Parts: sequence; structure tokens; C-alpha cells
Amino acid sequence: MPIIIPVDDVSRVAEVRRAALAIARTEGLNELLSGNVALVSTEICTNLQKYAQGGEVFLTPLSGRSGPGIEILAIDRGPGMNDLRQCFIDGYSSRQSAGTGLGAIKRLSQEFDIFSEPGRGTVMVSRIRGDGDSRAVVGGIVKPAAGEDVSGDAWAFREWDGAVVLIVADGLGHGLEAAQASAEAIRAFRNASDLTPVPVLQQVHSALRGTRGAAVAVAHIQVADRRVRYAGIGNISGVISRAEKPIFMISHSGTAGYQSPRLQEFSYSLPEGAMVIMHSDGLPTSWKLDTYPGLRPCHPSVVSGVLYRDARRDKDDVTVIAAKLLDPS
Repeated sequence: MPIIIPVDDVSRVAEVRRAALAIARTEGLNELLSGNVALVSTEICTNLQKYAQGGEVFLTPLSGRSGPGIEILAIDRGPGMNDLRQCFIDGYSSRQSAGTGLGAIKRLSQEFDIFSEPGRGTVMVSRIRGDGDSRAVVGGIVKPAAGEDVSGDAWAFREWDGAVVLIVADGLGHGLEAAQASAEAIRAFRNASDLTPVPVLQQVHSALRGTRGAAVAVAHIQVADRRVRYAGIGNISGVISRAEKPIFMISHSGTAGYQSPRLQEFSYSLPEGAMVIMHSDGLPTSWKLDTYPGLRPCHPSVVSGVLYRDARRDKDDVTVIAAKLLDPS
């Protein structure tokens, strides 16, 4: 689970920096990388407070993904930026400041991306990490429903036998018992020896007996032939977002751990440049990436952040993840 901090006051800058450094230490980042974490988190939060009049920062450990590290994801509904290229030029500033913030953030990050629209706001991601390798870039957001301390949603991914495998679980209801159900689903996924979709769902279904139960879906992305094998129980949405009409992947009704589900796998092609997006029902299915010119090529965490910002239901837990295969060249 990420640490989520609203940036609604100048004092939040130091709070985010301390939380980010604590994650850097836990992740085992060296002194140089930890220093970069401090600088980047400070610049990002200063920008949020100064230019966007507030926003949210999600701080997420990267262990188990592309290597140890931290992701800093900033989301706002501020005025946005009219010319992103100009904003990266050192010395440029719309507020008579030093004008080195965005350029410094990009230089100090192993992964960086930003999406901004005038009048709609900005979503920015920085990843600072140690060594690591992956066949895909995966990013996502989990946030509890308003008034809840924990989210009943969870997600994870693993690389296995030439594939990248994603899981999203939505525990029935909200609060601690829902969180326990989704955590058990993720535990079963991490312990599974066969990560094709139906065997994973069978193991999750058995593991969730005695819990509140959950909606669960698994996407198995085969890297070499660019195919997605998909199976789901309940209302987790899975979409292949591509330049043409999106493909909505099929799940069957039921609740893992409670109602004996029908388990069936479906197979889909994954065109070059396409993305796999999965989300819980805290995000309605009415979103369309085409309403955001230039968003499709962005980092999966940025895509997830934009969808979360603009389409989520505040009264429900929400999880949204996106994955892109890396170019083998």
C-alpha cells in the first residue's frame, strides 16, 4: 500500500520528504539515491503547493517490481501547463522562481513522465531505484474509500515463465475485513507455482474460504507472442487499450472464496503500443483514453493517476493499474 499525503499546506513538503526518505531507507537505497529522493520529493511537493494550490502525493516502494526503490506520484487539479517543453528549460519559471524544478526532477529520476492539460491539472511520476530489470512497466494506484483507513482493494504482479502476470482483488465491502480478503488473494498469488489465470483463481478461491470473499481477475501477458490470457471472478474490469476500439476482457460473475465460480480463460492479442488496464469498481467503466490527447504513450503510473483523478467514485475503494511491455530492443 502506498503512503498517501494530501499537499494542502506548505508544511506538507517536509512531511512528504520524511516519508519518502523512510521508504528509501527501507528499500536499501544508497546515500546518493536517498539524496535524490529527498530533492525530488521536495521539488514535487513545492510545485504542488506553489503552482497547483494543492494535490496528492502517493509514495510507493518498488521492491518486487523493477528493483528496490520508490515511486513518487503527484496528482493535481491545478491550472496545468501550457508548454511542457518550455517548463523543462532551466531558468524558465511562470512564478519568477529559479526555474530548475522539473528539469532537476527528470535528471535525478531513473524513470520520469508527466502529463498536463491547461485547466485540468497535472500528473507526474518519478521513480528512483537501484538496479533491476523487468519485461514490462507496471504502475497503479490503490486508495481507500472516503472515511476508511485501509483499502479493501489490492494488486500485484509477477514475472513468470516468459510472462508478466497481473492480479487485482476487491474484497467484498469496505474496511478491515475487505482488506484482509484482498490481502489473502495477493498472498495466494505470490505463493502460486502455476501463474496461468485459471490455476491462480482456483488457488485464490480456496485461500479466501472463511474470509468475506473478493472479486478477482488475473491477466497473464505473454511477452514473446504478445497475447493476454485473462480470467476473472466478479466485477474487476480488464481492458486492452489500443489505438483502435478498446477490447473489454471477459470475467464471470461470482465471489472468490464464497460463491463457487465458473472459471474460464480468454485469450486476446496485444498490439504494439497497447496497454493492459485493470481496475476495481471504484472506477466506472465509462472512461475513455481518447478524451486525453497524448496520454496513451505515457508511463502506466501517469495513465493510472489520470483515470483515478478524473473518474473514481469517492465513496468506494479504488484500484487502477496499467501495464506496457518494454521494447526488446
